[in-house]
Amino acid sequence: MNQNGIRAIFEKNQVIPVVTFNSEEEIDQTAAKLTALGIHCMEITLRTSYAMDALVYSKKTYGDTFQIGVGTITTRKQIEQVRDLGIDFMVSPGICKELAPYLEQSLIPFIPGVATPSEIIQGLQFGWDTFKFFPANLYGGIPALKTFGQVFPDVKFCPTGGIKENDYKEYLALDNILAVGGSWMT
Repeated sequence: MNQNGIRAIFEKNQVIPVVTFNSEEEIDQTAAKLTALGIHCMEITLRTSYAMDALVYSKKTYGDTFQIGVGTITTRKQIEQVRDLGIDFMVSPGICKELAPYLEQSLIPFIPGVATPSEIIQGLQFGWDTFKFFPANLYGGIPALKTFGQVFPDVKFCPTGGIKENDYKEYLALDNILAVGGSWMT
């Protein structure tokens, strides 16, 4: 299972801004800032009551120039809500066997979060091979990812959580890293 093509998203976008919005003005300001940095992708989190409106506005206004993803997917209802919005990718903070078929059937590229070898193995049992390593700063960061690279040589990661401007390039230098996520660029 290719997770509906998630690797293609990360191959085009090695830096994934993780953003939370409360207004159109915030979206416009962030889009302008990211464009100036040469970044054309963003993961909008479902952490505010405005989040669904932010997804709709962002896709409508910036969908031609940005790949718009949705983060913090934790329920089937959220998958159903975003399925018809034309969202480019979904990010979940963890793995849940009950959500697995809905993620796959959505046809939207998706990446589930892992923090331990057991979770990686669980994901591999679904046929998945690309994971969000979250929260990277709390679960060993670069040393953990180096070890995962030895134990799981075919698995690729997008670490997020505590990654900063001064260390994101160290993460990207690892062979098993496709992209990194964070908020330092916003």
